[in-house]
Amino acid sequence: MACCFSSQRIHSHRPEIEPNQRQRGEAMEALLQLEKVQRVLSLMGSRGLSDPADDGGGGDRFLAHFLLFMVQPFDSLTLEKKILLVSELLREVNSDTIEEVQHLANLEGTKADQDISSGHLLRPTKKFKMNTDKLTIHDVPMIGFDAMTRANSTLEDFCRSYFIFHGLDIDKPQAVFKFLPFLSFTESYIYQLDASNEDSLLLVPDNYPSAVLERKKIASTEASLSDMLDPLDNLLQCQGLMTDQLRNELKSGIQYWSLERKLCQALSRNDKISIEDVMKAIHLKSFDYRVLNLMMYQLTGQQVNELHMEFLSVSEFLVEISDDL
Repeated sequence: MACCFSSQRIHSHRPEIEPNQRQRGEAMEALLQLEKVQRVLSLMGSRGLSDPADDGGGGDRFLAHFLLFMVQPFDSLTLEKKILLVSELLREVNSDTIEEVQHLANLEGTKADQDISSGHLLRPTKKFKMNTDKLTIHDVPMIGFDAMTRANSTLEDFCRSYFIFHGLDIDKPQAVFKFLPFLSFTESYIYQLDASNEDSLLLVPDNYPSAVLERKKIASTEASLSDMLDPLDNLLQCQGLMTDQLRNELKSGIQYWSLERKLCQALSRNDKISIEDVMKAIHLKSFDYRVLNLMMYQLTGQQVNELHMEFLSVSEFLVEISDDL
């Protein structure tokens, strides 16, 4: 079951909860739809179907929505028949035809598109507000239960090791629970992307025939992970937590997963690996701790202590080496 972090509080004793049920239902529907889209994006990346040049432009997301639309039941049409119909249509359709259809359906301002049973799958995920007084975001980040479970040990270690640098007492539950939704959601989201990267590793055969195709596959997987990182970026920005330093650390995660794929694939073929790549991967591996730590500075309203960050970076590097020994 997918989970969504939201800043909106729900008080069961307040009479206004019933009018809000429909809004929450729509939000949950949007979350479930986004979960489907992200699964398809992950599949596209693992199959080499993503566009390496997309660079977050929305092309891969559009194709994911289209693939989901294709598998929706429609009368008695089989999937093979749908593929044939679409193939024939694309050979004949042009931009003028699309503009005429857009004019007829008035997609920008009427309810016409909402009355098409499955047509909403082709549109970007509907907007919903995290809070009526906050920004509206388009892509809603979500996490799965498995990712939350895997993230739990990291969260415990982070709280025990890093809270002291923010003047917080781990033995006081209120200090933990005050920040837990932010920390738990972010770490779980990162673990979910990590699982997508692991899936792509499992699907690369040991005797991959073409170095050119392999590089294309690696680039497409990286683009897919980067695309899936955008909703988290939007959420943190909406919550007032995003900074340039934090965004750079999130990008370090993409670099780490790229190096992980490169090293694992080299080992599977008994190729030589670069010590420089290994050392860089070890350093980047703890990027999630640095992400959480930078979030804590924002959550507590403190300036980033660069001396602490440098010390913890060295500590993280030594811990990673120790874990691998």
